[in-house]
Amino acid sequence: MQELRSFFEVTHFLETREKGNYQPLQWGANIRSVADEDFDLVDTDMVLVGCGEWRGAGNDMPYSNSADIIREELYKLYHWHSGIRIADAGNIRQGATLGDTRAALLTVLQEIHSAGKIAVIIGGSHDLTLQQYEVFKKAAQLTVGTVADMLIDLDEAEEITAGSFLMDMLTGTPNFMSHYSHIAFQSYYAHPRMLETLDKLRFDFYRLGKVRESVEDMEPVLRISNFFSFDISAVRYCDAPSNIKGSPNGLTGEESCMLTRYAGMSDKLSSFGIFGYDHRDDQHNMTARLITQMIWYFVDGYLVRKSEAKLTDRQEFDIFNVVFTDNDTVFLKSKRTNRWWMKLPDGTFVPCSYNDYLIASNDEIPERWLREQERLM
Repeated sequence: MQELRSFFEVTHFLETREKGNYQPLQWGANIRSVADEDFDLVDTDMVLVGCGEWRGAGNDMPYSNSADIIREELYKLYHWHSGIRIADAGNIRQGATLGDTRAALLTVLQEIHSAGKIAVIIGGSHDLTLQQYEVFKKAAQLTVGTVADMLIDLDEAEEITAGSFLMDMLTGTPNFMSHYSHIAFQSYYAHPRMLETLDKLRFDFYRLGKVRESVEDMEPVLRISNFFSFDISAVRYCDAPSNIKGSPNGLTGEESCMLTRYAGMSDKLSSFGIFGYDHRDDQHNMTARLITQMIWYFVDGYLVRKSEAKLTDRQEFDIFNVVFTDNDTVFLKSKRTNRWWMKLPDGTFVPCSYNDYLIASNDEIPERWLREQERLM
């Protein structure tokens, strides 16, 4: 990472704070700075990267230091996960053009990914999600992505913007999106025909009401994801008061933390980004505090990831044989984490939820089963 220091702002947040200001078990006393001369990426598990680029939401949008406002709150939290090593790379320097900033962020994410580490991005406008995807596109690797957002950013635009970046990600050529899921969209902001088209592509979209009805059903969605992007607009205004362009409806703070914990639990996931936070509209740093708690739960989920057994180690799983509508299949439940998998007719196991097991036990076909079968055809 040292050779990439030119992409970052000169002053690192940690250089403005004395570690002695934090208690020994707070994050501020335990996070390493990538700027340290003796830092080695090999000796860390995940890396925080700030990027205050907002020109994707409007050419006149100024660069933001909101990532440092989040750090102010994050470093005060207590580090319950002593086995997980976290480093802070600092903030990406604003480029002369929007493209320059995006290119710098992509290069940094590629370096973290190639080292087998987890990147936690604190954005910026939501179009920076595209750099999470392009890590895989540049490597010509098929990828599975999940986005949480009240909007579906598929506007038609000549340039890539915060409102149109999904068009490039989902339909651009060559394309390396093997699957896409969208969590907590709000129907009254989504064009019905657009959803019909995306459904034909076998992508999955979960409206807000469905997510809130059973947020646990989102865990299998995130378990298969390689990257997760969370737009803070997905959270209702009263829980995230910086959302002046958000909605009175949305995810609660608790549900948002549950989703990020599920993302941390995924052994396939290599980057997690939180976007859309502008501290200038925040009240008492309350949204910043929510974001820090979401990051805390992401790390908590990562601890679960490290403890999960391999599916081939069958003594670590409870095995349930189920017959539903003439389908004879097997469900597995982890004794370590209580997560579920179901066997498809082709012999592969896919993540599922306890609700899927209950539906199958009642001689009904789980919707997740049907969707997986459609994608295999």
